[in-house]
Amino acid sequence: MTLYIGREASKLWKRICAEITTEINLLAENWRYILAGLICQYIHGLAARGVHYLHRPGPTLQDVGFFLLPELGRDKAYISETVFTFAFASFVLWTFHPFILKTKKIYTVLVWCRVLAFLVASQILRIITFYSTQLPGPNYHCREGSKLARLPHPHSAAEVLLINFPRGVLYGCGDLIFSSHMIFTLVFVLTYQKYGTKRFIKQFAWLIAVVQSFLIVASRKHYTVDVVVAWYTVNLVVFFIDKKLPELPDRTGGSSLFLPVSTKEKDARSKEENHKLLNGNGGDPADWRPRTQVNGKIMEDGNAVLSDNAMNGA
Repeated sequence: MTLYIGREASKLWKRICAEITTEINLLAENWRYILAGLICQYIHGLAARGVHYLHRPGPTLQDVGFFLLPELGRDKAYISETVFTFAFASFVLWTFHPFILKTKKIYTVLVWCRVLAFLVASQILRIITFYSTQLPGPNYHCREGSKLARLPHPHSAAEVLLINFPRGVLYGCGDLIFSSHMIFTLVFVLTYQKYGTKRFIKQFAWLIAVVQSFLIVASRKHYTVDVVVAWYTVNLVVFFIDKKLPELPDRTGGSSLFLPVSTKEKDARSKEENHKLLNGNGGDPADWRPRTQVNGKIMEDGNAVLSDNAMNGA
């Protein structure tokens, strides 16, 4: 029993090391995209912090969702954040599952390059939208009388640039249309819908997205329009950008590790294949034998294949 556990642990460790090597090679080629995506996340947070300085509390706007869904209240507002945190953490863990499990279909670095592209495009549209018109926030800390509804004039640039994370993110106001929580949730669900393998998890993920939508409105973090716009905007963004991005290699068909091929290697390989074809040699080493041609027939290993006319003495 101890020997079996040790052998399996050794296999797991080898798998993790091989996966790390592969992902490091991918990261070396794609680190610019990852870094750019992370920088854009900071810019998005900075923009949300900036619009809070422009926010002016006012009466809550008339909203269909507020009429249909009962208000959770301050003491139950955490439910929405709990569901979102669960969805966020679950997706992050899934993207790293190739390091542990044998059934690998994705590469972690390539998936995150794709996810960050979807997030950045959606967040750019979001920034343009909520800076175009500032609505009075429906959240409890954004209403008239709350100390957090208006931010005092910053005393230094650092006060703005540091964005007071995470408090500044959790208690922001003015960045309404459209919901950032729904951007992340829908991008994660759509990514798993395409690259995930478990059908029941896909169905459960869509259920989480729907429940999250209702909880956001019920907790009065956003108006209903913020959630509705997020649903069709994010889906359209993912649909069009996904067509422009190169498709991820599927790992389920082969067991060999994926190592990115550089342009020079591709060119060298193409020249080698063309050279083989011009010399009459295919990919099979058994065909790499010297050949000569006599009377329209091919000689192999020094033995000529005589034509029928020669055999008949013609």
